[in-house]
Amino acid sequence: MLDLLLTLAPIAQRWWDSIPEGLRLLFSIAAFLVPLFILTIVLYLAGLIVVGGRRARFVDAFLIALLGTVIGFVVALFVTSSLLFLIIQIIVWLVLIKHFYETSWLGALAVAILSVVVFIIVLFILAVIFAISFVLFERFLPLFLLFLV
Repeated sequence: MLDLLLTLAPIAQRWWDSIPEGLRLLFSIAAFLVPLFILTIVLYLAGLIVVGGRRARFVDAFLIALLGTVIGFVVALFVTSSLLFLIIQIIVWLVLIKHFYETSWLGALAVAILSVVVFIIVLFILAVIFAISFVLFERFLPLFLLFLV
């Protein structure tokens, strides 16, 4: 595993270096906010399905996503074991869901599992949309530009 990380480290460093220095802060903020927004929508949809609209509000989903992300970052700074980090993260997310959606532990677990399923579906849809748009632009953009000239 360490060999893989050492192999990928220079690639990650080159990737970060390809971003202009003036845009790195903006890129970092966008890299935090976009997944946060997607996670908020996923948690909101899962909450609506499991606990209903009266207890699952969009603001609650946003707070769950924000606090879970920030707490996960802080825990990652202090915990070096991947397994321990995973266990702590699962407990943190379940506690946040249980608290904000005012549900039982089983309800929190159901929201968490459904969130994972919805997240996978959303990722698949986004991948299809962006792959199709990439193929369309790659193939038909030169033809479109010919008609403009």
